[in-house]
Amino acid sequence: MTRWPEFWKVFKEKKLGVIGVIILICFIAVALFAPLIAPYNPSVRVSTPFLTPSSQHLLGTNDIGNDILSELIYGTRISLLIGVIAAFISISIGLLVGLVAGYYGGLTDALLMRIVDLILVIPFLPLMIVLSAYLGPSFWNIIIVIGILSWVRPARVIRSQVLTLKTKTFVESARSLGATNSRLLFTHIMPGVIPLALAQFVLASSYAILVEASLSFLGLGDPFQKSWGTILYYAQARGAFLTSAWVWWILPPGLLTTILVLGFTFTGYSLEEILNPRLRGR
Repeated sequence: MTRWPEFWKVFKEKKLGVIGVIILICFIAVALFAPLIAPYNPSVRVSTPFLTPSSQHLLGTNDIGNDILSELIYGTRISLLIGVIAAFISISIGLLVGLVAGYYGGLTDALLMRIVDLILVIPFLPLMIVLSAYLGPSFWNIIIVIGILSWVRPARVIRSQVLTLKTKTFVESARSLGATNSRLLFTHIMPGVIPLALAQFVLASSYAILVEASLSFLGLGDPFQKSWGTILYYAQARGAFLTSAWVWWILPPGLLTTILVLGFTFTGYSLEEILNPRLRGR
């Protein structure tokens, strides 16, 4: 699956994967062109508070008179950025741990895998809530918390692939020619796990977006960088659940979060089925 035409031919057969890519393209376009799409500045009071949907404000206004539709459009940027950056941190750590554990084996592998097992038995969300509350609500704090606590699955997947690759003939040949461990690891083995890491990155992005929405809904997100989760937090804090405002203030960000997570998930699992040798034959 190294050539693009061959990869695309196989990927097109994954209907959910194609749907996922279309979803992602739509959301990325909204994020990139938010200033052109949004009818108002989301940070500026444009009308009276708690307006119901109308031709001027398709999703009404919030408790301070901001246009909710504009907040949602700009919130796409924040949710996507947090998801992608946190996933990058997660995959970077997971890739390094998986490479080192799988290649060196022995005590190094045992020690790293015990750390992985320890992290797996700790409830993720409560731990993230505690760390986020300790560090304080911030755009970067929430990214760091998600990134450093979600590298475990990628590390295990990459390690299993490294265990297979390090016994291949081309690696043994390079070793017999005197290649150092670092050269073997980063020149011969790492290129073989990058496609798998890409699939894990897409899946990690969906997880990061979902976790960020959960943490922000609990009031742990950056109040000055409104993601969809932060919009939900302010909606429930102002009693939108108890009024008809939930239809246009709570339902849209919840649906958008769900659709975006599904887009990443469909794409990620389709990529993994193609790029993961253990799943390719199923």
